Amino acid sequence: MREGGIPTDARIRALHEKYAPTRAAFDLVYTHCQIVCALAEHIAARQPDGLDVDIELVRAGALLHDLGVYQLYDSTGVLDYQNYIRHGVLGRDVLRDLGFPDLLCRFCSCHTGVGLSRADVQAQGLPIPPADYLAESTEEELVMYADKFHSKSTPPRFVTSAAYEASVRRFGPDKAERFTLMVKRWGEPDLGPFARAHSMPIRGPRPEAG
Repeated sequence: MREGGIPTDARIRALHEKYAPTRAAFDLVYTHCQIVCALAEHIAARQPDGLDVDIELVRAGALLHDLGVYQLYDSTGVLDYQNYIRHGVLGRDVLRDLGFPDLLCRFCSCHTGVGLSRADVQAQGLPIPPADYLAESTEEELVMYADKFHSKSTPPRFVTSAAYEASVRRFGPDKAERFTLMVKRWGEPDLGPFARAHSMPIRGPRPEAG
């Protein structure tokens, strides 16, 4: 653990290895977390006036944010997509049980979409405890924002801001507006070098499938 209770990259990788039910699950989830971490650092570095942010906390939060996904795999390695919305609170609970501070646990529970309010949970009947799951700190918002630019889809791919905005709009214009404000604040990352480094495609806007 680093000063302030922030785990080292090696400690975080060990947690992924511990909870991943298969090598394929580890490769998918841990690679995504590494990419989100790199994107968050890239976005932070591009801020024109500098950024008052704990970059070590951002790094740890990004590498931990999807730890709960492993809890949704069954014994055969199949992911329960129907309950995927639960992965944030599941990751939070894993970290809490391990004694991690809430400062880190919140990166798991508060990165989904552009944030989930108690009203969202209740109106949509989501299978998670009614509460606000919203980024509060700059570090939490940065990780949540960076996460929007990479998908663990099959195959995994990078996602432009236009593509994500079109996708999130189906949950309401307020969600799209919230994301648009985040783009204005943070700017859109240059995805090309990341896509080439990982040999992954970039998804731009396209019509919704029927």
